Amino acid sequence: MLELRPNCETCDVDLPNGEIDAYICTFECTFCESCAKGVHSDVCPNCGGNFTLRPVRPAALMEKYPQSTKRIVAKT
Repeated sequence: MLELRPNCETCDVDLPNGEIDAYICTFECTFCESCAKGVHSDVCPNCGGNFTLRPVRPAALMEKYPQSTKRIVAKT
């Protein structure tokens, strides 16, 4: 089950479930489109993997499987 992290790990912008510009890597590192494509050139700075669009969790399942509230932001 995906964590659905709530924010971009680089710029800390909110990325709620359903956000069409949320990208993840194979380890669920989460970034906005601007950071994934622009800042990181489609390469995860944590694992070196590629990014893909984060899938949307159906609204009917959000109560049973809510989005994570733990924010992760890279230390600069």
